[in-house]
Amino acid sequence: MAFGNIVHSIVGMFVGPDVKLFGGPTGVKVSALGDWHKVIDWWFDKYGRYAVAVKSQDAYRRDIDYEPTSADNVEAVFKRKLEGQSVSPAQQKALEDHLFWYAVSKATENELPVKLHTGYYAGENRMPLSRLSHNAASACDLCRAAPETRFVFMHVNYPYYEELISVAKQYTNAYVDMCWSWIINPVASRDFLKKYLVTAPANKIVTFGGDYRYVEQVLGHAAIARRGIAGALDELVEEGWLTPDDAIALVEPIMRGNARSIFRLEEKERVLKGAPWA
Repeated sequence: MAFGNIVHSIVGMFVGPDVKLFGGPTGVKVSALGDWHKVIDWWFDKYGRYAVAVKSQDAYRRDIDYEPTSADNVEAVFKRKLEGQSVSPAQQKALEDHLFWYAVSKATENELPVKLHTGYYAGENRMPLSRLSHNAASACDLCRAAPETRFVFMHVNYPYYEELISVAKQYTNAYVDMCWSWIINPVASRDFLKKYLVTAPANKIVTFGGDYRYVEQVLGHAAIARRGIAGALDELVEEGWLTPDDAIALVEPIMRGNARSIFRLEEKERVLKGAPWA
C-alpha cells in the first residue's frame, strides 16, 4: 500500500487516478470529483501525522509542469474517467494537475515536504533528455505557485544539475536531495556539491540517500558518497573558499542534521512510538 512507509507516495492520487488502490481502503464511494478529494483527505488524515514527506516519481512519465487548475475545469473529465471513457491528452493533464495540487495542499497542511524526482532515469533506452532538460524551469514554477510548500528535488536533476543549484539559491522553499546521484556519476556529484556549497544555502541540501532492492548496496553507495563529500570539502578548503574549521562544521548538517530538520525526524520519531502498528 502506498501509505505503508513514512514517505507517502502520492502518484496514484493524481495519475489515473488509481481508484481501486487508494479508494478501496477508505470506504468512500467515488462517483464524483468531490468524492475523490475525500479519498485523498482520508489518507492524509489517517497517516499524515506519521509521515516525514510525500513523494512523486511521476517525472519518469511527464514533465513536472503541474499547473494550478480548478475543480470546475476537470469535474466532467473525472466523471468520464470513472465511466471508462477516453479523454484527450490535454484533459488528462488538466485532471492530473488539479489532483497533484490538491494532494500537495494536503501535504502542506500536514507540514510534509513534497519530494519530486528530477533528472536521470533508472533502466535503459527510455530517457527523453529533451523533456528532462525542462525540469529545473518547471521546479521554479512549482516553488513560485506554492511558497508555503517545501519542495525537495531529488537526484540533483542530473545531468542538468547546475540549473537545480539556481533553483535552490533563488527559492526559499526549494531543497535538494542528492539521493542516488553518487552512483549515477560520482565525479559530477562531487562537482555539484562544491558548486552548491558556494552558491546556495548549506542548510537546504541532503547529501546522501540509497534506493536499492538489497540493503548491502547502500553500504557501497555510502562509501562512494563519503569519499565524494570529503573530496568536495577538501577542494573547497584548498581553493580558499572554506577554512578547515568551516569544512568540518559542514559535515554534520549536510550528512545528517539537515535531513533531521527538513523532515522533522525528532518529532516524527516521538509520534511514531504511538502509531497503531508500533
